[in-house]
Order: sequence, then structure tokens, then C-alpha cells
Amino acid sequence: MTTEIEPQSLQKLSHKSVKRALDLFSPARDQLAPPDPESKKVRLSHKIQVAFGGVEPVSKQHIRKAEHNNEQIAPSNALPGEKVSTFLVVYCSKVSNFYCLMNSSRSRRSQGSSKGLAVVGPTLPPRSLNDNTVHAGKSTTVLPAFGSSSERNLSTSALMERIPSRWPRPEWHAPWKYYRVIQGGHLGWVRSVAFDSSNDWFCTGSADRTIKVWDVASGVLKHTLTGHIGQVRGLAVSNQHSYIFSAGDDKQVKCWDLEQNKVIRSYHGHLSGVYCLALQPTLDVVLTGGRDSVCRVWDIRTKVQTFALSGHDKDVCSVFTRPTDPQVVTGSHDSTIKFWDLRYGRTMATLTNHKKAVRAMVLHPKENAFVSASVDNIKKFSLPKGEFRHNMLSQQRATINAVAVNEDGVMVTGGDNGSLWFWDWKSGHSFQQAKTIVQPGSLESEAGIYAACYDQTGSRLVTCEADKTIKMWKEDENATPETHPLNFRPPKEIRRF
Repeated sequence: MTTEIEPQSLQKLSHKSVKRALDLFSPARDQLAPPDPESKKVRLSHKIQVAFGGVEPVSKQHIRKAEHNNEQIAPSNALPGEKVSTFLVVYCSKVSNFYCLMNSSRSRRSQGSSKGLAVVGPTLPPRSLNDNTVHAGKSTTVLPAFGSSSERNLSTSALMERIPSRWPRPEWHAPWKYYRVIQGGHLGWVRSVAFDSSNDWFCTGSADRTIKVWDVASGVLKHTLTGHIGQVRGLAVSNQHSYIFSAGDDKQVKCWDLEQNKVIRSYHGHLSGVYCLALQPTLDVVLTGGRDSVCRVWDIRTKVQTFALSGHDKDVCSVFTRPTDPQVVTGSHDSTIKFWDLRYGRTMATLTNHKKAVRAMVLHPKENAFVSASVDNIKKFSLPKGEFRHNMLSQQRATINAVAVNEDGVMVTGGDNGSLWFWDWKSGHSFQQAKTIVQPGSLESEAGIYAACYDQTGSRLVTCEADKTIKMWKEDENATPETHPLNFRPPKEIRRF
């Protein structure tokens, strides 16, 4: 006996398949949990934080101000539980301020025309039309309303916070003038000068191969020392003995006894001309540097060469040392400055800040700092490590061969074109620019200044020039801050190179 299968229509089969699919994939569709308001709140707060994380709510002080003025913005078509806020954020990279500006009239027109469309933002208290307080970080700068007449007249510089310059203001110094010109003494370029510790006399070395001793008060020639066969480039007077040390292009370093006015010691060892000379105030050693690119350390009494400080690639033209530290500093034509340890004769550091030859250096008599002069710039460094401080604010644009500084903070630099600039040590401001006058009978190219030195009091300055003259300078006694005002403009930035 066979049973017949009742034929089913295609529509009935499709309904049965849909029912089976619903039973398989949504068995508990009617038992789903209602949406959790706490999770919805978390998701919404996360979206608000991502979109408006840098904006903070308006302070309560401005809310009360807006309520008092009755200028609140409360659109009627906002979403339930949220206020509509429209603001434009403009970020200024160098000012680091956010200008939040609201255009209420434009937002009202857009809200009236866009029926039902609203911008969902964070829950912020109502703001007034004139309340354009910047809320980014901790800034609370109040700006005028966007589009107002007062805002159009304000520039960006007026809106920015004015930061006072950190550059030190220079002290007022009286201008300097020369009061005596000594001529007719030397027959060649005057290349070096040094003062005695008693401040009664000073000596000068010249290209005529002589050393002359002059009286400070009257400028009268006292002695003439002869013995070099080349121009005398370096001079130093000992504070402990009655000695004068000289160095010249004849490769010789000599020690002169002032009681006998003759050479008592000669130091042999340089392979070429000697360009600079310095004495260690506390040790009986003399330092010399020259064309052979070596700074040599000599024992004064035994004439023995203690060290040969080699490391420069070109001429060593400036050297100095400090009385409180066994350290030697040398400047070279290879545009480097080297620090040497006098105990072991080794290099401590090398400064490569200059791009041109370092021709002159000077140590401040009180501070632990020195200045080096080159064609590119004049730079100040600190001791003993040689940290770079700053450049001088003006550029002399000349080959500077002479630098000197006194205890009052007046620094002077002399160039090969006859320019003599006076600087304030603390700030690096040039308060006077002078130019020497070439003596009759000399060429215009012989206006160069090769050496400069202050006396022990710092009230007199002696410059040695290429026109065979020696000029003595002092401050103008009649000058006042009213007659010679200080024209100083601090730099916009402090350059670290």
C-alpha cells in the first residue's frame, strides 16, 4: 500500500523556509534586553572626548555674565538633553593660542533654514555674543566679538602676549677719546704693548726690531732695548720679577733684566716666527706660540722647554692663561680654540665655533670668561669648560688684531682698517665706533691697529698702530647720559652658534 505525498505549492514552501530561518537565527528576538542608558552615555562621552577633547567648558563667571545681559543662545530645534554650539577654532602655531569665535547670527540663520538639522556637540553652558573667551589649556584671554569694529583694527601682534627680552640691558659708559699721540719714536709698525704692574711705565715692540719703554704720565721715552733681529710681536712684563719677556719673527724668545737693560736668557726651540707670548702669574713659566703651529711652555729660570702643545694646524697667534687654574687657552688661524691642561700637556677641549682665523683673545680680569675675535664675529665663552655664551650684537666687518677689556666692563677691539669699537662686556652692545686718523706722510692702508692694552686702573688705553704711532685714550669727562644717550635694541633671538 503506497501513500501519496500531498503536493504543496511554491508559496507555501517558501513561507516554511523563511519560518525555519527565523527559528534558527533569531530564536530569542522577542527576549532581547532593552538598550542600556549607561552604555549609551559612555559611548556618547567617548565620541565627545575624541571630537572636542581640547575644548573646555566656559567658566561660571562668564555664564553669570551672559545671563545678566540676557543674550543667551538657546535654539529650539536642538536635540533633547544637549545644547547646540557652533564655534570656529583657529590654531596659531607660533602663538599657541586658540581663538574660539562664535557667529550667532549666521548659526541662527542656518538653524532656521535647515529644519530639523542640528550640530551635536558637547554639553556646554550657554554663551553670550561677546563671550569669546579662549578655553585651551589654561589660557583665559578675553577677545572682542567676531566681526566687531574694534576687532578689525587689532593686529596679530596686539593679540599676542608680549614677552620681555631676556637680553641684559647694557650699562652706560662714557665715550672714549684719544688725548695723546706718541710719534717719532718707532720707525716701523708698532706690534705689541704691555704695562708694568706699578702702572708707571709701559713698553712697546715694533717692526724696527726695538723695544721702547715709555712713561705713562708724560709719554716720554725712557729706554730703548735692542737685540732682536726681527719685528717684536709679543711682550709681557713679570709681576714677580723685574723682567720683560719678548718674542719676535726671528724665532727668539728673550728675557730682559730691567736693572741691567740687557738680555739675560734666551729660549730656543721655535722653528719659525713667534707671534704671541703670555706669562703664568703664579708659576715661573712663559707660554709662546708662533708660525710652527705649536704652543711651547718654558721654564723661566732653567730655559728648559717643559711642554710642546701641538695640535693646531696653522699659526698660533693668541694665548692666555689664568692664575687660579693650570689651564692654557690658544687661538689659531685654523679657526679653532684649544684648552690645554698645563699639568700633563694634553688637550682638554677644542672649540670650533669660529669659521675664520682666531687672531685675538682676551680674558676678563674678574669674570671666568673670555672673548675671541675673528673676521666672522666676536664670541664670548665661559671658563673653564668653554661654554658658548653669545655673539656680540654688531659686526665690525674687519680683521680684528687687538682686543682688550678692563674691570669696568669696557671692551675694545681694533681692526686692520683703523676702526676702534668700544663694547659693553655684559650685553655685547657697541656703544661707540671710532676710526683712527692716519698721520701725515703715511698711507691710508697703514691705519691698522695691531695691539691694545689697558693700564692697571683701566682708565687709560694704549693702541699701537701701523702708522708708527702710539695713541693714548681716556673717557670723556664731560659726557653724560643726556648728551650721549644709550641707543640699545635687544635682539629678537639669542643665537646659540
